[in-house]
Amino acid sequence: MPTRTPAPPRRWWRGRRPPRPGWPRCSRDPCDPSVDAAWPTVCVGGHDLRVGPLLVRRLALLVTVLTFAGAGLAACSSGAKPESSPLALTALRAEADPVRGGRIVDGEGREVLLRGVNVNALAEYWKGVDFPTTFPLASDDTARMRSIGWDAVRLLVSWSRIEPGPGHYDEAYLDQVARTVRRLGQAGLYSIIDFHQDAWGPATAARPGERCVPPAVPGLGWDGAPAWATLDGDLPRCTLGAREINPATMRAWQAFFTDEKASDGVGVQTRYVAMLGHVAGRFARSPEVAGYDLMNEPNAFVPADNQRLATMYRLAVASIRRAERAAHGSPHLILFEPSALFSAIGSGPPPSFSRDADLVYAPHIYTGGFTGGPITRAAFETAQREARALGGVPVLSGEWGADPARASRPDDSYFVEHQQLQDDFRAGATLWTWRESCGDPHKVSDLRAGRVPGVWGEFEVDCHDNSVTGTRDALVAQLRRGYVRAAPGRLSRTRWDPDRASLEASGRAGKNGGGDGARLVAFHPAARPADVRVTVRGLDAPDLLAVRGGGVLISARAHGGAWSIRVARLNGR
Repeated sequence: MPTRTPAPPRRWWRGRRPPRPGWPRCSRDPCDPSVDAAWPTVCVGGHDLRVGPLLVRRLALLVTVLTFAGAGLAACSSGAKPESSPLALTALRAEADPVRGGRIVDGEGREVLLRGVNVNALAEYWKGVDFPTTFPLASDDTARMRSIGWDAVRLLVSWSRIEPGPGHYDEAYLDQVARTVRRLGQAGLYSIIDFHQDAWGPATAARPGERCVPPAVPGLGWDGAPAWATLDGDLPRCTLGAREINPATMRAWQAFFTDEKASDGVGVQTRYVAMLGHVAGRFARSPEVAGYDLMNEPNAFVPADNQRLATMYRLAVASIRRAERAAHGSPHLILFEPSALFSAIGSGPPPSFSRDADLVYAPHIYTGGFTGGPITRAAFETAQREARALGGVPVLSGEWGADPARASRPDDSYFVEHQQLQDDFRAGATLWTWRESCGDPHKVSDLRAGRVPGVWGEFEVDCHDNSVTGTRDALVAQLRRGYVRAAPGRLSRTRWDPDRASLEASGRAGKNGGGDGARLVAFHPAARPADVRVTVRGLDAPDLLAVRGGGVLISARAHGGAWSIRVARLNGR
C-alpha cells in the first residue's frame, strides 16, 4: 500500500494582517517614487507613505520622502524590491485544453478569472434624441468597480472614431483610450478593448423623410462602422422587427464580408483588419490590456457569411500579431465571438480559423436575460462544448445580464445563479452594462413614442431628464461576491455562498498546472479585514487588505501541490 503524505495542517486567521489595513505594499520599482492614483500611497524604497488631504499632512510627507530618499537609493543599489500589490497586473495568456477546458493564465502561472463590466463611455453611437448617448466615466467609478470585486472592464471603442477617414487614424481618440486604460489599470482592472458594433453603424439610420412599406419602419442608427465604410448600395433604410433586418444594413455587411472597395480603392474589410493592427501596436507593451475583442456580435447569419467571418478573424489575428512584434511588445489575448444569433438562440460558433495560442471564445450568454426566464446550466455547457471544438480555448462571456429590476424581486435569482454558473465553469464574464444613458439608441424608440424607458446598469437614471438618481443597491449587493481572482496553478473549485457570505476554493500549484510559489488573490465583500476569518491549507499565512469603498483582498503564497482556502464573515456581519 503506497504511503500517503500527510496533508498540511489547516490554519486560520482573523483579519489582523497587515498591521496597516488598506495600505497596499509598494507596487512599483523602489527606484521610481510615485503616487498610485487608486491608492493614496507614495512608494519610496519599499516604504508605504500615505498621502493626506491636508496641507500639513502633505508637508509632513515631503519631509518624510526627503528623509527616506537615501533608503530608497540603498534599496535600488542592493537589488531589493518590494513584493508587488495584489492589484498589480501582469500580461495574460491563454492555455487551451480540450479535455478540462481552457483557462487564462498570468506570468506567475496563476489561473485568472476575469470578472467585470462593460463600459461604453468612449463609444460613438448614433444620436436620435437630445440626450447624450453615453455617460463619461465618473471620478469614483473605478473605486466603485473595485469595491464590487471586479478585475476587468470590457472597454467599448468605435471604428468610426478610430478611423474617421480611410487610412486616417484619430490618435487623439486613441490617446483618450490609453488614458482610460491606465486609469483602470491603476485600480487593478484589466481592459478588454472591445471593437463594438451594433447593426453595422450610425450611417444606416433612415434618411430624413424616408418612407417605408408597412410593417417596416424607418431604421435607427447604431454604432460601429464609419460612414465611408458603409457601402449600402442606397438601399432602403427600413427595419422589419429586428434592427439587423434592414436592407441597407444587410448590404453593408455583404460589402464587408466580400471586402468591397471603398471610395479610396481599398476593401472595407482590409481597412478594418489594418485598423485592428494599428490599435494593437499602440497597446503592444501594455500589460493592463488583457486583450482585444475583434468584433461585437457580427451579423453572420448564414453559413457562407459565418465562413467569411472566420476568414476575417484569421486575417485579424495575423494583423494584431504583426503589429505587436513590430512594436516589440508581447502577445495579448484575442477574443472572438460567434454570430449575433448566439445571444438569441444560445449556440452557433464560427468555423475554426487559427492555431494562435492566445485565443478566447467570447459568446454572450444572455439565456433568460431578455425573456425574463432563468439562466440554465445548458447555456454554459453549450459555450464550453463549442470552445472545446475550437481547440479547447478558454470561455469569457463578453456580455450577460437582464433587467436590473429582477435583482429586487425575492423570487428571482437570475443574477445570483448566473454568477454561480460562471464559477462552476471557471468562465470569465463582463456584465452589460455599467451606466446607461437614456440617449442610447436602445431607448430612442420609446422616447419618440412618448414612453419613458428604463435603463440597464448599476445606476438609476430618470429618463425624463437623463439624470442619475442613485445606485441600484439590490443589484450591486448581488454582484458583490467572493471569488478567486488569481489561483496558483490550476483552479479546481471556487464557490460563493451568498447566504453565509463565505467563499471556498481549492486548486493545485506546480507541475503541469504551474504557479508553484505564486500568490493566491481572492476577494470578499466584507467591510473590513477584521470582519473575516480565513482558513488555509497548502498556503502561507494570508495577508488581508482593505479595499477602498468596501471589500477585502486576501493574498497567500502557495507551497506547491494542493491548496484550499475558506473565507467566512464573522458573527454573521
